[in-house]
Amino acid sequence: MKRKGFFICIEGLDGCGKTTQAKLLVRKLCEKGFDAFYTAEPTRGKIGKFIKKYYLHGEKRGSVIVEALLFAADRFEHVEKEIVPALNEGKMVVSDRYIYSSLAYQGAAGLDLKWIKELNKHAIPPNLAIFLDVKPEIVLQRLQRKKSVMEKLAIQRKVREVYEKLVKDGKLVRVDGNKSKEEVAKDIFNLVLKALK
Repeated sequence: MKRKGFFICIEGLDGCGKTTQAKLLVRKLCEKGFDAFYTAEPTRGKIGKFIKKYYLHGEKRGSVIVEALLFAADRFEHVEKEIVPALNEGKMVVSDRYIYSSLAYQGAAGLDLKWIKELNKHAIPPNLAIFLDVKPEIVLQRLQRKKSVMEKLAIQRKVREVYEKLVKDGKLVRVDGNKSKEEVAKDIFNLVLKALK
């Protein structure tokens, strides 16, 4: 079944501005007359809430295999309950994180990328996947709030390496996240318009 909508995901390190940019994009798309909505991973569902509470904000990072399984399960529900129905209604879906986060974060922790992909084979490919690139040292300076177990310099550096490989492989489109919020938003919006043509 051919989907009618358009699916965009925005990826990047913690604190790179993904959430801000995803929400700005949705607002801009709606202003231009598109039926767009914001969604995120981990989701607000039961599994997503469990991940946030016990995995991301636990005392220390738990089993990376269990982490990958939980994210894949949460993503399965996200795709089935939210993304696909919205696309079938012709909506534009903008997701703050998607499968590339699993590849980057669990891949950086040593899990085989092929296994992570197999685990997430239910994840429909987005029409456009953006990597908002900001250096790990800068994102950690930005994170003033309570940090998650992922927000350590060594982890973020490894994560960025995986993201860079995904850009090189053509899976993600790199956007320089070091510019002003407005400039980044403009760059992302132009990419979306180009992809829509």
